[in-house]
Amino acid sequence: MSHPSSRPSPHLTRRQGFTALAGLTAGVLGTGALSSCSSSSASEELVFAAVPAESSQSLEQTFGHIVTLLEQATGRTVTFQNASDYAAVIEGQRAGKVDIASYGPFSYVIARDSGIALEAIAAPVHEEGSEPSYTSLCYTTPGSGITSLADLAGKKVAFVDKASTSGYLVPLEGLMREELDVDADLETVLAGGHDASLLALAGGEVDAAFAHDTMLTTLTESGQIEADALTPIWESEPIPEDPIAVNTSTLDAGTIDAIRTAIQTKANKPALVEEGICTSEDDCELPEEIEWGYVAVSDEDYEPIRRLCTVTEADACTSVS
Repeated sequence: MSHPSSRPSPHLTRRQGFTALAGLTAGVLGTGALSSCSSSSASEELVFAAVPAESSQSLEQTFGHIVTLLEQATGRTVTFQNASDYAAVIEGQRAGKVDIASYGPFSYVIARDSGIALEAIAAPVHEEGSEPSYTSLCYTTPGSGITSLADLAGKKVAFVDKASTSGYLVPLEGLMREELDVDADLETVLAGGHDASLLALAGGEVDAAFAHDTMLTTLTESGQIEADALTPIWESEPIPEDPIAVNTSTLDAGTIDAIRTAIQTKANKPALVEEGICTSEDDCELPEEIEWGYVAVSDEDYEPIRRLCTVTEADACTSVS
C-alpha cells in the first residue's frame, strides 16, 4: 500500500484537477472539445489525447518521450492533443477522433461502460515492480481527539468533490463501513480540490479532511502546510492508477499490438534510455512526474471502481448511462 511519504513528490495533478465530474458526465452526453482532432481511420496519423495536468505546453512536453516511442513502434506519426477536460477525451474516443488516451480511473470506467470500445493497456508506477495504485487518506490536526472515521460523527469534514474518486467516493465507502451517513451524520464541505481540502483543515475551517496520498507531501514541500501540521487517521485500500487506453474501433489489431507492447515494455526510464529516446534517466521526463514508467493493466484492474459505484450508489456513477 502506498503511503504519503513513500513517493518522491509526484504531484498527480490530474487528480487534483479532477473536481467536476458533473461536468464530465454532462460532456459524456454532450459534445466533445477535441474539434481539431483528425480520425486516424482517414490517415496514417495516430492521435493521443490526455487531460491537461498543468499548462498545455508542459503536458505535451511530458508526453513527448511516449509519443516518440509510439512513433518508433508503429512507424506512424503520433499527434498529441491537449483536451479541455475528461469529457473531451471520452467524446474524442467515442467519435473515433482519438486513438490513444490517458484517463483517470473513474473516467476510464465511465467511458468504457458507456459503450466506447476501449482497452486499458498500462498505468504508471513510481518504482519498478510496484503496483499501479494510490490511496485516499483522512487527516485531522494533532490534539483534535479524532482518531478514526467513527469519530467524525458530528464533525465538519472537507471532501474534494462528489465526483472525485479518492476525495469523495472512496471516503464515502469508508464512512458507510462505519455506519455513518455522510449527509445526516457529518457537516460536509466540498473543497473543490485535494489541495483545498487539506488547506481548509490546516486553516482551521474543518475538523478533518480527505485527499489523495501525495497531496500532503506536495503541500509541505511547497511550504503551504508545515510539516506535522496534519495527522493521518485513515488510509484506504489501493485505488487503481490512471490507465492509458487504446481505441479498438479506430485501430487495427497489428497497430494495437505494437502500441501495447511498446507501452508495456519500453515506456519506462531505463528502456527509454536504452532505446536512445532519453539521454539519461535523470533527464527522462514522464507525465505527471512518474518516477519509473508504465506497467501492464487490464480492464479487470478497474473492477474496484465499478464496485465502488455499486456500493456507494453515488450520483456521479449513475448519471451516465
